[in-house]
Amino acid sequence: MTRIALDPFVTDLDGESARLRAAGPLAEVELPGGVHCYAVTHHAEARQLLTDSRLVKDINVWGAWQRGEIPMDWPLIGLANPGRSMLTVDGADHRRLRTLVAQALTVKRVERLRAGIEALTTASLDRLSALPEGEKVDLKAEFAYPLPMNVISELMGVDSADHPRLKELFEKFFSTQTPPEEVPQMMADLGALFTKIVDTKRENPGDDLTSALIAASENGDHLTDEEIVNTLQLIIAAGHETTISLIVNAVAALQTHPEQRKQVLSGEVPWENVIEETLRWNTPTSHVLIRFATQDIEVGEKVLPKGEALIVSFGALGRDEAQYGPTAGDFDITRSPNRHIAFGHGPHVCPGAALSRLEAGVALPALYERFPDLELAVPASELRNKPIVTQNDLYDLPVELG
Repeated sequence: MTRIALDPFVTDLDGESARLRAAGPLAEVELPGGVHCYAVTHHAEARQLLTDSRLVKDINVWGAWQRGEIPMDWPLIGLANPGRSMLTVDGADHRRLRTLVAQALTVKRVERLRAGIEALTTASLDRLSALPEGEKVDLKAEFAYPLPMNVISELMGVDSADHPRLKELFEKFFSTQTPPEEVPQMMADLGALFTKIVDTKRENPGDDLTSALIAASENGDHLTDEEIVNTLQLIIAAGHETTISLIVNAVAALQTHPEQRKQVLSGEVPWENVIEETLRWNTPTSHVLIRFATQDIEVGEKVLPKGEALIVSFGALGRDEAQYGPTAGDFDITRSPNRHIAFGHGPHVCPGAALSRLEAGVALPALYERFPDLELAVPASELRNKPIVTQNDLYDLPVELG
């Protein structure tokens, strides 16, 4: 099996995803830092593996980890071993940790956040409207970032004063270019910041999910301090990064497909279609780390060996022709059905999917209603991916608002 090295600079994600698909449903890959693992790259096999009990999230199953081959200063260590949370446990422990979060993020409860999301969106658009006419704007920094960060912070009870430090630390946390000597301190700083937030909420509880987690731990649900801190970090990280990329990628897709932009702006096609097709075609999460095989597992004609690590390559399987037909590589907001699994599948599906869809569903139509003549300020070929192998994220999105 030919090993495919994932580009730490993410210079050609589409090309890399095509090579992964061509390697078959199970591809052997090398992560930045020289770490070997496998990737599932086809839709059907990904659905099957995401519900396979022989794949677990306990890093101690990983042979390379047991042998001491994974250094603690590996740039992706925080994603491979993020501490005890619903992201790293299975079975009863997973259900215990996930239940409280899932209850707070049901579709019905998320819908109650709509008015607040609309108000934050309007405030952001008002700030953009106040800029001098003709000025180029980084839509990611000025619009796509503040909305989900403010929403998830309000949900979790995080003070806006912590946002600059969170942004700085998460930039290092996700990047493959963080110098190895800075990784341990970055991880320690993230842990210290979230511990401070939890301690503050313990002293001054509010109507937020962090306070609810603390209260649950004191009322018999047995959440440890580590589990509360790591759950908070997980929700903040996933709760804003994915939505930022969804909004940015949707705008970039519409701006490079003007006929389809006309269809949605005229009301011919609903915004929901734009969101779902963006999730499939240019998914916010390119690869999800990591699960571990407790037994040999057949995947197509290949075998994922016992003790090996598996990543789910959503960027590759989102354009799988076996699932979406010969037009899988095309952006098409009229695609139906569109049964992608960009938010995962099975018991570990992302509990924040409804919130991300709601935020994008509010932000995108409001943006184009305010600025229907919005245009990219640079050629699409000049849009650059950040060096993050897990997130399909641009450095910026320069636009002219019109």
